[in-house]
Parts: sequence; structure tokens; C-alpha cells
Amino acid sequence: MGKASGAENGNNHAGINGRDPRTAWWTEARFGMFIHWGLYALPAQGEWIMYAQKTPVCEYEQLAQQFNPTEFDAKAWVSLAKDAGMRYIVITAKHHDGFTMYHSKADPFNIVDSTPFNRDPMKELAEACREADIVLCFYYSHVIDWHHPHAVHKEHNNTWDYKLEEKRFTEYWEGKAKPQIKELLTEYGWVGLLWFDTAGGLSEEDSKDIVEHVRSLQPDCVINSRVSHYMGMGDYVSKGDNEIGMSGEDTRPWETPMTLNLSWGYTTRDQIWKTADVLIQKLVHVIGKGGNLLLNVGPTPQGTIPERSAERLREVGEWTHRNAEAVYSTEGSPFPCELDWGAITTKPGRMYLHIHNAKWPVGSLRLCGIRNKVWMSRMHK
Repeated sequence: MGKASGAENGNNHAGINGRDPRTAWWTEARFGMFIHWGLYALPAQGEWIMYAQKTPVCEYEQLAQQFNPTEFDAKAWVSLAKDAGMRYIVITAKHHDGFTMYHSKADPFNIVDSTPFNRDPMKELAEACREADIVLCFYYSHVIDWHHPHAVHKEHNNTWDYKLEEKRFTEYWEGKAKPQIKELLTEYGWVGLLWFDTAGGLSEEDSKDIVEHVRSLQPDCVINSRVSHYMGMGDYVSKGDNEIGMSGEDTRPWETPMTLNLSWGYTTRDQIWKTADVLIQKLVHVIGKGGNLLLNVGPTPQGTIPERSAERLREVGEWTHRNAEAVYSTEGSPFPCELDWGAITTKPGRMYLHIHNAKWPVGSLRLCGIRNKVWMSRMHK
């Protein structure tokens, strides 16, 4: 991936001082680690396997008896995130299968009560993140829950174990979802962000209820837009998976969740990996448009991050650490257009040009609309 060049910019690019105080830390971080980890790591076919194969609850529960990730090392995970230049971690506290990766008192279907591992990895991650100055955030599937008999989604429901017409959503909402969110926000210290997912069918009333529930427990916790399909919910926009929008498309803060290969949860089938060069290009295109990149890893059943993933992240980290000034606490490009040679990030009085190696100009690179003197300091490849 290319060079980041610095240039004085007479524009005092607005935004840094005008940020929402709640999302300020998140916007300045620009780059985070997504972690999809759960029982679905055992079949190694992705996180939707229970739904895809219509696995009965009683059969899926047996995976918990086999789940014993004794090689899990919270400090190693956090160290890898830091090596990559990531400043926050979002981990699946509960995915769509309904299994919680922490010790939940609201449902025994959790990693402490149902597995031989008998440890709470979220507690260990919380401590490791505090020590390393990484912000810990939780993913929570608030609407889809294939394990619970009364969870109701617009379309992705467990109808092979339970009859849709017999579901009573309130029993799930009040009896599991809200109590578990309370656990996450009261037992793990400050939680920077709750990352909700797939809210199809959730009413506006329940959408507002869950936002108010979070605010009552941790007022400064950031909430993503996937908390609801009603417009304006949440503190920032979650783009579609692996989606990078056009320049100027979003007026609110936004984030792209992205995979290293084609999958989220651990799988042995998917070996189509993005190169470090491609990942860095995607990172600069996201931050150059004013967004955050949330880059995913899918740990193994043993509790390790696959070496291919770790290798990619370290390669990306070599670039982010050298070019930190042009990445963190930056704003996007002041030009409302796509740039075929790379991307631009800015700070007050300064503009950074991220030029792809293959697009590095032989002669000159023309930028219009800059009236003041320009100096260029070629940064790092």
C-alpha cells in the first residue's frame, strides 16, 4: 500500500471540536477489531450454521459440552489488536445462537455454566483491555435468538423447534435480552459501545425501550444504528457488511464492518484472504470518507486467533504505526468526490494524501481548490 504525504491546508476542517462527546473517542480511534467467537467455532462452518442446518436446540446444546478453549489468552488477543493499530475491540457477547460468551445469570446457556471451560473470557478481556488502554465493546444479538422459544425476528426465526404463532416476544425481551444487556453494562466496567445486529421486526416502541435501557445503565455507551430499523436510532451508522459508501454519502458518523476473508465466524472452508495491501487500501478509503473500519477475526474452538489472520493484522499494523499521524483523530477528505489514486485524511491546518503504490505519480499530482502554500513531506510506505 502507498505513502501518506502531509500538506498544510488553509481549511480548518470542521468536526473535531464539534463532535458528539459520546462518540468522540470512537471517531478518533478510526480502527477497531471485530471478534466473532462462539460455539459455532466447533463445526467450523460459520456463525449461521444452526440456522442454515436447522439444528435442533437439544442437539446444538451438546456443542457446549465440547467447548473448552484452554488456549484462550486475553492478553495475547489485545496485544494483537494493538500490534495492528486497533484502538477498540467489539466481541460477540451473544450471537444469534443465543449462547452467551460470559457468565450470564439470566440464562444458564453460557460459557461458564454449560461448558467445561468454566471461565468468563469477557472478564479476562475487560482486564486486559484496561491494562492496554484498548476500549472493550460488546456485540449483542438483541432480536434474533434461535435458542429462546419466544424470540421473534422478521424472518430468521427458529421454527423447527418452536411454533411461530406460540411465541410471546415480551417473555424473551423482558426475561433475557434486557437482563443480559444489564449484566454487560454493570459487571464489566465501562463499555465503550454496544453493537446490536439485525433488528428486523422490532417495533419502534421496543427500539426506544432498548436505547433508554442502555442510557439508564451507561449514559456514555455508544449505540450503533443496527439497534433498530427506524431511521435515526443509535449514535452512528453501521454500514452493510463490507460496504464502503460513496464520498459524502453519510452525514452522521459511520463504520464499515469488514471480514479478513469471506466469513465472520471461524471456518476451515473459507481460505480466500484479503492481502495486507488490499486491507490498507480499504482502511484509508474508509477513514478518508470520515468512517471507521471494524476488521473481523474468527477465533478457533481452542481460543486462538488463526495465524493467517494474525499475520495479516501485523502486516497492517506495520503501516498504521508508521503513519499514525495520518490515521487517528483525523477527519475525512474535504473534497466531495472519489479519488482514483487513493484517499485524503485531514486535521486542522493539515491534509494527508494516501497514495496507492500503483498510483504513485511519475511527475506530479494535481489537487484543485487549495489557495495557500503547500509543503509536502513524504511519509511512510
